[in-house]
Amino acid sequence: MSTRKLSLLSKLIIITLVTGASSLGISLLLTTSGFEHLLGIVKPKSESAKASQNKLMSASAQQNISPATDQMNEIPKSFQGTIVYQGKLKANEKVIALTFDDGPGPKNTAQILEILKKNNIKATFFMIGEMVKYFPQVAKQVAADGHVIGNHTWHHWYRRMDVATAASEIDRTAEIIYKTTGEKTTLFRPPGGFLNNGLAEYAKNEKYAVMMWSEESGDAERRSPQVPMLIKNVLKYAKPGAIVLMHDGGGNRSKSVKALPEMIAGLKAQGYRFVTIPQLLEMQAQEQHLAEVASPVVTKDEHPNN
Repeated sequence: MSTRKLSLLSKLIIITLVTGASSLGISLLLTTSGFEHLLGIVKPKSESAKASQNKLMSASAQQNISPATDQMNEIPKSFQGTIVYQGKLKANEKVIALTFDDGPGPKNTAQILEILKKNNIKATFFMIGEMVKYFPQVAKQVAADGHVIGNHTWHHWYRRMDVATAASEIDRTAEIIYKTTGEKTTLFRPPGGFLNNGLAEYAKNEKYAVMMWSEESGDAERRSPQVPMLIKNVLKYAKPGAIVLMHDGGGNRSKSVKALPEMIAGLKAQGYRFVTIPQLLEMQAQEQHLAEVASPVVTKDEHPNN
């Protein structure tokens, strides 16, 4: 081959190589990700993409520790840090709140839930932390059925406690109630109704409403009355805004289970409807607000007609 042909062939090869390299370079430049990949650069995700990824990662990380629901049974702020015995309502506001203490239990609580469901009634259950630990599925069912859960301490102790012990009793119970059921409760009921052993004071400082009661069936007495007397105790003293104390744990509550259907029927016959504790407190707060609006405070220098 002549020198002239070799020279011409070399030029063609060089032109081809240059053209190909240029096309590759342009392609990489036009495709930013390809260019960055070539240089080993990892471009950070956009803020929205990062937020979406973080949300997914957070949800995945919490899946094993967060409850299925996350409902807050809020009460009006005016009741936080106070002691409540009953709802203060008008005489024609015939509502009543059923409450159950010392559960959850595998038998009695389940039976009570069935009775409440048949009657389309929501109640409030003050749970012991240890019982929630032993019977988490029952506690979950209480929440799933739409009932309200309150704090009834971890051990149900009556004795005098220092601040650290009282805090442990209440905080541990609040934590396990939330992790198990998803309910963040602001309701506390002291075991035995004792208000001077350190528990109620700690609860008030933590902005719980300390919930007592205005009437009781007597099902937790040492010598518990028979079923007819349990029913009579509730029906006889029923009044608007009443808070009824009953028990679904702490012993054999078969009498309570047997008394409940007739008790409900008797209250309905008297014209009562049933509410949870948060609903009861909200009703009272609304009535107080309306009363304040209707009757504004008059100063000594101000005449109502003005």
